[in-house]
Amino acid sequence: MSRADLIVAVYRHQVEACAAAGPVLSANSDSPFSALTRWIDLFVDFLVTKHGLAAVLQSGNADFETLHDYFLDRLVPVCTLLVDASAEAGEIRSDVGAYELMRGIGNLCVGADSRGDDSSETTARYDARRLVDLLVAGLRSVRSAPGRGETEGAPRQAAGPHGQGTGHTA
Repeated sequence: MSRADLIVAVYRHQVEACAAAGPVLSANSDSPFSALTRWIDLFVDFLVTKHGLAAVLQSGNADFETLHDYFLDRLVPVCTLLVDASAEAGEIRSDVGAYELMRGIGNLCVGADSRGDDSSETTARYDARRLVDLLVAGLRSVRSAPGRGETEGAPRQAAGPHGQGTGHTA
């Protein structure tokens, strides 16, 4: 087995593990949103550990070229199941799709260093998981977020640089 074959096999195995976790979490979680957030945690773990493989996977090797399509084919439907269930339960906004969410999470994870050995100040100050948590918190629908003081669908006033209203609606 070549190095490329080994990388492909490990990558596929981890994609399958992430894909298989979705239905299990959906069946065993207290709520659809809980299942979604637990799956997102697994997805972030997967992305951060694969960050080091990015250069290898983009090397032009034919074995690697199909992996991104495989990744999308296996994981977007799982995320769609979890996002749709959460939206139908009124736990998250209904205007965010699975692919869009996954892409946003992926982009936030690009700056993460899973090895923990990058001592640069920029990397040391970047916490991808914290930013993903903020993104996920923003998914919460107004109905499911107690104490928000806004009604769903009502325009909200845009905040200025110091939190004061600007007079414009967002």
